Order: sequence, then structure tokens, then C-alpha cells
Amino acid sequence: MSNDLTSDDVVKISNQLMLDIAINYQQFSLSISQTMPLLGITGIFGHSASGKSTLLRAIAGLENKVIGKISLNNKTLVNTKQQIALKPEARQVGLVFQSSRLFPHLTVLENLTFAAKRCKNNTLTIDEIISLTELSELVNLSVPQLSGGQQQRVALARALLAEPNLLLLDEPLSALDQASKTKLLKIILKIQKQLNLPMLYVSHSLDELQQICDNILVLSQGNVVSYGNIHQVIHQLNSYVDKHVGTVISHPKTSLSLAIKTHKPHGLTALALNDEQEIYIPTELLTQKSGFIRCFILARDISICLTEPLNSSIVNHLYGNITAIDARQNNVLVTVNCGSESFFVSISAFSQEKLALTINQPVYLQFKASAVRTFIH
Repeated sequence: MSNDLTSDDVVKISNQLMLDIAINYQQFSLSISQTMPLLGITGIFGHSASGKSTLLRAIAGLENKVIGKISLNNKTLVNTKQQIALKPEARQVGLVFQSSRLFPHLTVLENLTFAAKRCKNNTLTIDEIISLTELSELVNLSVPQLSGGQQQRVALARALLAEPNLLLLDEPLSALDQASKTKLLKIILKIQKQLNLPMLYVSHSLDELQQICDNILVLSQGNVVSYGNIHQVIHQLNSYVDKHVGTVISHPKTSLSLAIKTHKPHGLTALALNDEQEIYIPTELLTQKSGFIRCFILARDISICLTEPLNSSIVNHLYGNITAIDARQNNVLVTVNCGSESFFVSISAFSQEKLALTINQPVYLQFKASAVRTFIH
């Protein structure tokens, strides 16, 4: 077998972020040793004071208590043993904060022009960035005339003008209403795909991260709890109890990425679950007519039947086998395998005892089409 690497292999190896750092404060410490491939968008999730923003600041060069090593695409950003600590402007890392931090006395265009002058060897023009971030109608407005969502889009455009190799987003939707969140989220997805720009995206909302992230890093009390595929990690967190914060997520859910199969009458669309089964969702949830859609179903919105529910107004019926039963005081979290996907069902301990549910037992799941959700809607 040949040991020669192809050009694609070299790109995959080099496009990564390597972290081996510690940051110590009197009331808080962060310790991370993790290598992350930089493909698409990687989520950073955790409760308040878990270390999410501190991690971004360390990568961006805004944290002066870092001990250890950070490298981006094989470029050393920090190595305290070798006394290397590149300045923020030398790291080719962009950062968008929770607040826009724009110059209030300048117009949108003047803010962007100022940012563009600081970047040498530009390959993207201001006009291209304005188009990408959908700011064309706002360029002559001053910052105080903008809504919160519009200001965040300007902050995003400003970060892009520096043409970073990695973009860090620190809870960019936290202060926005739902309509502004949806618009900015779609723009971020478009930018990532068109520019092929790796991103680290911090949020305390798993529903938000589920819509856009390929992988996710979970932090608690300054330590890594989990890292991996977004759907798999969400499912792991359904049953994870942290010794510091208790239950990590308050609402267990089934996280899915399914192909759009057929559009049905009465405002329903079928998603392909496996060769034999499908899931119906409201067509209004779709932002495209074909391809894959990311969606989730809260465990509390699914019920279990011992026999097939033939005469029911509920449209989604799935057949599967119980693979796990996790008792939690007066509630039980039941994991049911339906082909290649696991579904999570929250029922009362009374219902579990009444149905006499056991591991490997065949059951039917049922849930409404409206129980299938996306963060965008």
C-alpha cells in the first residue's frame, strides 16, 4: 500500500485547529487539549461560565493568560515554551462579538471602508462583501439608524473584509428577535458555503447550533465534555448529567438530517427516514424543494404504542425497537432504534410501568407533523 498523500489529503490535514492550552483565573480555569478539523461550521456549546468566549478570545489573541500551544492550519499562533504569541492582526482570525462594536459616527460604508484599508492584498471587494451580507440598501445609513440584526450583519461584513482563515462567532444572535436571527443565520450559512470559510460558532442554544454546525465541542466548567458529529453529540447529551451543572440540556430531543422525498397534498412533505419509513413535516418548514433538511423532535412530543396506531389523526407512525431505558425520578427517557436512526421519547414512570417496556421490545412511535421543528421556523 502506498503511503503517498494526495493533495486532498494534505488539505484535510492542514485545515485544522490544534489546542493544548490552560488559562487560570482566581475564580475560573480553562483547560483544553483538542484537535479539530476545520470543515464547515463547528459549534461551541455550554452553559454560562463554561469557557466558550474565553476560548474564542484565546484563539483570536485577546487573552493574555494563555499557557500552552495553539496552531491554525500548521501555523503556530501561540507556543509559550518558545515564547511565541502572535498579535491578533497577525493570526488571520476574524471575530464577531455579541455586540457589533461598530464606529457609531460613521456610515455602514465608511465602517467597511475603514476595515478594508487594514487588509493587504485583498481578493474580495467591498461590493462583493456587501452583496454577501445583503447590506446594499443600508450602506449610507449611520450605525444608530440600524437595527440590532443589521448592525450584526455589518460587523460580519467587517470581519470578512480582513479575509480570515478562520471566523469566530461569539453568540451573534443572542440579542436579536426571531426574524433577525433567521435572516442572519441564513446569511452565515451562505457565506460559509460560498467562501468555504471555516467557522467556530458559540451559542448556548443547541437548537440554533443543530441547524448550521457539522461538529460541536461541548464545554463545562472550563473542560471538554464532548466533541464530534452534531447529531451524535446532541443524542449523547440527552442522557448526560454533569457533576457541576446537573442535566446539561433541559429538553432531550432527536436530531435528524433527512432527505426531502416527496411533496404531499394538504401542506405536508415526506422525508426519507429509511427504505421503509418516512416522516411527514409541514411543507412551510422547508427553505428548499429538494436536498436535505435538518430538523429535531422534542422527546416529550413523541408517544409510544404497543400496537400500530391505525386509526389516528397523528400522521407520523414509526416502527422500532427499544435500545435503552433511562429512569429519571418520575420520568423515563426511552431510546428507540428505527432503522438507522435513534429516537428519544420522554414518558412518565407510570406509563413505562403500565406498558411494561423492556429492552429489545418492539414498539410504535407516533408524533404530529407539527412536532418536527427547525430553528429557522
